[in-house]
Amino acid sequence: MTLPPKPEVRPACPHFSSGPTAKRPGFSLAQLETTAFGRSHRAKDAKAKLKEAIDRTKQVLNLPADYRVAIVPASDTGAVEMCMWSMLGAKPVDIFAWESFGKDWVTDAQKQLKLENCEVYVGDYGVLPPFEKARDDADIVFTWNGTTSGVRVDDHSWIKPNPDRVVICDATSAVFAQDIPFEKLDVITYSWQKVLGGEAAHGMLILSPNAVKRLESYTPDRPLPKIFRMTSGGKLNEALFEGATINTPSMLCVEDYLRALDWAEECGGLKGLKARSDKSLGILEDWVAKTDWIDFLCADKATRSNTGVTFKITDPRVAKLDTDAQEAFVKKMVTLIEKEGAGFDFNSYAKAPPGLRIWVGSTVEPSDVEKLLPWLNWAFATVASDLQDA
Repeated sequence: MTLPPKPEVRPACPHFSSGPTAKRPGFSLAQLETTAFGRSHRAKDAKAKLKEAIDRTKQVLNLPADYRVAIVPASDTGAVEMCMWSMLGAKPVDIFAWESFGKDWVTDAQKQLKLENCEVYVGDYGVLPPFEKARDDADIVFTWNGTTSGVRVDDHSWIKPNPDRVVICDATSAVFAQDIPFEKLDVITYSWQKVLGGEAAHGMLILSPNAVKRLESYTPDRPLPKIFRMTSGGKLNEALFEGATINTPSMLCVEDYLRALDWAEECGGLKGLKARSDKSLGILEDWVAKTDWIDFLCADKATRSNTGVTFKITDPRVAKLDTDAQEAFVKKMVTLIEKEGAGFDFNSYAKAPPGLRIWVGSTVEPSDVEKLLPWLNWAFATVASDLQDA
């Protein structure tokens, strides 16, 4: 078997991690100089930065005018957890999951919160769960884009309007890249280190008026730690949505988020960001169509993610191997490419089926995706040359 020659051209930015993701093109630490460094986050200059981050989030995302935005602790995870622990228990709950992080919310609901009348629907990696089973009178918890499965929601007709329930959506790898009907969701959460390539540890929380109503009308029968508390005396803590964060934020990370929003606007806002991700996904689809050793983990093009794209190796020599051997095969491929400096962190998530996961959110240049593909073909052929024919 003749191996293909090693490629000579490397991606300009070889970072394909699903989080933290590649920094935006043109990023420089020199862009992060600010008068807020070394100041209290309660000082006038620092608080103005936090308020700017909130206001510009509303603007770039085109949120409904009456939705509130806050910066909260513990990344997207913290944002989801504080709402689950503060809001759920008042009504029946339907939870939909189809990948690792969505299953974490199932664990919270069943084993930690021990919610009564809680229905759970779990889809396998690569496919969506049966959303049509959602009850019209039940609270809903679901993930918009499955970071570890490469599957996203494409149809939201199953979310029926009901002002007496809350719909909680973990949208961390979808916001700024996909079309999301915010008006149908009551809680939307995300983190800076996904589509905008920001820094970790901070979560963004978006609440509808209906979510605020739930917070002010329902007191859960469980203790709430400080970082989960959004009300005081039965009323929403309005200061939280004006830049008074629950705990101390990193003003360096805040400045980076603001500069990322600048870049988003330069790209044309939501439409421009989505177009960059869609272009990269199209490059991958063309590659898969003419490559006989790989396929998408998500077979349905309509629900295929345009941010974290997942693949399975279909070559018979690899497909016949057990799971451990397949994982070892993929690891050898990734290691080969990483040693060449041509790509980093694109192996599948540890709990997902063995394969590849390539992040193509908007901060990744589509031209770099194109440059990665010959390296993948070379690495596969090199590692597969030691396998016997099936």
